[in-house]
Amino acid sequence: MYTILVVDDSPMIVDVFVAMLERGGYRPIAAYSGDECLEVLKDVRPDLILLDIMMEPMDGWETLEHVKSNPETKDIPVMMLTAKQLTPDEAQEYGVYIEDYIMKPTTHRQLYEAIEYVLKRQENINREVESAKGAGADQGLIDEFERLSKSVDVSKRLLKILEATYNIHDDKVKVGENITHAIKSMALSIKFQEERLEQLRNGFNSN
Repeated sequence: MYTILVVDDSPMIVDVFVAMLERGGYRPIAAYSGDECLEVLKDVRPDLILLDIMMEPMDGWETLEHVKSNPETKDIPVMMLTAKQLTPDEAQEYGVYIEDYIMKPTTHRQLYEAIEYVLKRQENINREVESAKGAGADQGLIDEFERLSKSVDVSKRLLKILEATYNIHDDKVKVGENITHAIKSMALSIKFQEERLEQLRNGFNSN
């Protein structure tokens, strides 16, 4: 049974997610602030953290930075949970640290699918990493492959959210030049990362 830490400064929202997770067969733990989240992590290592962005006094992004800067907790997967629109700046700055971005309100099915997707993705990456190690691949290349495997997939999911949020493909919608440029720049960066990922994968397979 997977343990999932739910962090939100609204007790009502925490209760809703705890009930949803229990119904889905997960073991939820509740924290009602960023500080409480960090305290819980001193004693418990969850399989996943659902972290709300709009909290006070420490918001979700700041809490995320604390989690990821601590060697003891930096490898715990974090999914951001929010009713707030994602911005290109947030996607660029924090995309490397998160697993997904879940919009509230969400349905049981959407939540379970997102959680299972993240956990399954990590299993698949671990399998490919072990295979590369078994083939005698260079550890530096393996580390790069592991990092890119996750970041490319997360970035593609965030890019889809941004494109939908700002109706980037709808000619009738006027989008600011800065936002359009940021989204196109992100798409280009993903393309280069995908090419590098494929190079690494082909290199492992040829060993």
